[in-house]
Amino acid sequence: MEETKLNKDLILREKLAIERTVMANQRTFLSFLRTSLYFSIAGLTINELLVLKHGTIVVVVFFIISLMLLIAGIATYFKQRKKIANSRKEVGGKVDVGETSPNRL
Repeated sequence: MEETKLNKDLILREKLAIERTVMANQRTFLSFLRTSLYFSIAGLTINELLVLKHGTIVVVVFFIISLMLLIAGIATYFKQRKKIANSRKEVGGKVDVGETSPNRL
């Protein structure tokens, strides 16, 4: 009897750990998005504030960096999401990683 309670507690802890990992993955994506937006805003403001000889090149470089960060963030998010889905299969929960409802516990 105590062994089944121990197994249920262990499964619950594993499911909660997966939920924390899902939220950490979402936070990481939002950090990439925020940094990408900062670089695009920096590109716009540098061109407006400073008079540079090659200001257009600086703006383009900042936009390229911004786009690269956004693509890296999206790729990282979906790569980690797939790994989380595989971990969830091993624990025995649902595979849908996108939703964060308490019904999955």
